[in-house]
Amino acid sequence: MTRSRASAKKAGTAFETLIANYLDEHLDEAVERRARTGAQDRGDLAGLRTSFGGREVGECKDYGGQILAGPWIGETDIERRNDDAIAGTTFIKRRGTTDPGAQFVLMTVRDYIALKTGRRPEEA
Repeated sequence: MTRSRASAKKAGTAFETLIANYLDEHLDEAVERRARTGAQDRGDLAGLRTSFGGREVGECKDYGGQILAGPWIGETDIERRNDDAIAGTTFIKRRGTTDPGAQFVLMTVRDYIALKTGRRPEEA
């Protein structure tokens, strides 16, 4: 059965809320689902911070097919820049489980370094 636009939006909203609530419960930061902002989208999750206090963008994907790493990382990076964040993370729904802690995380090595050091390496 294929998804309609409405059912896809509903599933996406539910996944964003699931991840936001789980992160809020386990991190010392007030993570919440962010309202959509159109062309200047700043990601799906607000309140994420690096261990050094830098802003981090969270993008959530509830997608039943193959992981589309390139386009999703590109989207997250645009949103990271829109939000003036140091790093961006893409949270991906893992089929077969609703456990929020078992879902996937996708990011670039540059984002990982920024989260670990508080400094974002220059792009080549």
